[in-house]
Amino acid sequence: MKFLESVSFGQYVPSNSWMHRLDPRTKVCGLILLLAGVFMASKPYDWPIWVVMLLLCAHAARTGLGFLFRSIRTVLVLILVTSVLNLFFAEGEPIWQWGIFSVSREGIQLAWTMALRLILLVLFANLLTLTTSPMALSDGLERLFSPFKPVGFPAHELAMMMTIALRFIPTLLNETDRILKAQLARGADLDRGSIMKRMKAFIPVLVPLFVIVFQTADDLAIAMEARCYRGGEGRTRMKPFNWRLADTAALLFCAALIVGQKLLNWYAG
Repeated sequence: MKFLESVSFGQYVPSNSWMHRLDPRTKVCGLILLLAGVFMASKPYDWPIWVVMLLLCAHAARTGLGFLFRSIRTVLVLILVTSVLNLFFAEGEPIWQWGIFSVSREGIQLAWTMALRLILLVLFANLLTLTTSPMALSDGLERLFSPFKPVGFPAHELAMMMTIALRFIPTLLNETDRILKAQLARGADLDRGSIMKRMKAFIPVLVPLFVIVFQTADDLAIAMEARCYRGGEGRTRMKPFNWRLADTAALLFCAALIVGQKLLNWYAG
């Protein structure tokens, strides 16, 4: 239950910070540029660029680093598994070997590189959800996808599905926490025993959780139909987007970081 209380991914924290005031389209495009730069990073001197950028974004969003770093816990197992697999099974000249397991310099480098990439990916994505409301994010994604509508791309529907998925992450976590507390109050033992025993003990948690998920989806569909929801055709917005100079400057700065990283690699190489 402590794990569920520490999850921050998917949550929106209202504020009047500089990042909160940016256009949602700017933040989505900026996130894409930052993640592209993170995945292109491969040298040791590349990583300080993106770590400093992350700290600057967190400061601009007025988000506490402790609260931001909580989102890593949700993917900690994935990060560890990915790092271990790259450490022991990457190709290269082995410096240690035991049976089918071997460790090479290339494996060590690939392991910590993938770990850093995943950590930065999660933290940058978490900054987007922390500083953008679900409605603004949905409208921004729809506007970004709208140029593809003439070829039959479902821009509004896809944006709506992505926003609903993000919106219900905290709701599902709260429901999971409530079910866990109810099962513990009934004497369930979820923290001790072998892995198989723990998996069997979680069945009484997963079954009602799936029931709640489908019931929530059905209630949401009924509510949308009762309000005469017919998609994005003819839909207006109470707060229309306003592209400002700060949005252009933010995107240019993100692009400049990628160009600077490539120039640094070219100069050092």
